[in-house]
Amino acid sequence: MADHDLSGFARDSFTYRGVTHEVLRRGSGPAVVVIAEIPGITPKVLAFAERVAAIGCTAVLPVLFGRPGRDPNPSAHGRLKSQAYMASSILRVCVSREFTAFAIGRSSPVVDWLRGLAAYEHERCGGPGVGAVGMCFTGGFALAMAADERMLAPVLSQPSLPMPVTGRRGAGIDISPADLAKVKDRFARDGLTVHGLRFRSDRLVPDERFAFLRRELGDAFVAVELDDADANPDGLRDPHSVLTEHLIDEPGQATRAALDGVLDLFRKRLLPGEPRTGPHR
Repeated sequence: MADHDLSGFARDSFTYRGVTHEVLRRGSGPAVVVIAEIPGITPKVLAFAERVAAIGCTAVLPVLFGRPGRDPNPSAHGRLKSQAYMASSILRVCVSREFTAFAIGRSSPVVDWLRGLAAYEHERCGGPGVGAVGMCFTGGFALAMAADERMLAPVLSQPSLPMPVTGRRGAGIDISPADLAKVKDRFARDGLTVHGLRFRSDRLVPDERFAFLRRELGDAFVAVELDDADANPDGLRDPHSVLTEHLIDEPGQATRAALDGVLDLFRKRLLPGEPRTGPHR
């Protein structure tokens, strides 16, 4: 793929408690906050956002790192420039106080800003509530956002924090005990569910992390776990990004079924009365 020129996406900014980030939007209807993976909002992340908009939701993409629309594939800019771009995005999140990459039992500070964005988009877009998809580095953010009752459809796609450099870090996720308690109360009280996606071989999302989520959330945690053979072989790295880089967008493919399941969740929770499971519209 080549760089995306962002045509079809509105560009704006949002400020909450003194922090400002650019925001991209597409579509109309209830909001779904799409939080990109490193290195940023790639053409494949934008393609996912287009799918969200096509079902009747507003895809809302906060720009937390990287340049929106840039293709990270070496074929687009050359290997050295692509590696430098990836490194700059990683450095951005490692030095920023908004992100917590290694700490156990903490929600990243940026989650507070994301909750503010979700509340604003709910008021602006209407509907019963909002959805969110976190990917890789941002995967667990959607779970912590569910401490707010406006969050009705949280999706954790390959949640990779805290970085599993030790067994203890791999056996948890980036959410504070207070936020986790609120989320668990919502599951018990409101019947909320959280969906998690990963490839079984993904070392950034070890078995122990999904075991932790099952133990803490019980039946409220809906896990979709895929084999390496289900991944797009043209992906940039080992099987990792279920909804973007390693998606095989063809009927009958496991990653396509995972994508359809996410869109069905948004239809069910945000678009009551909409048909479920079928061709993308």
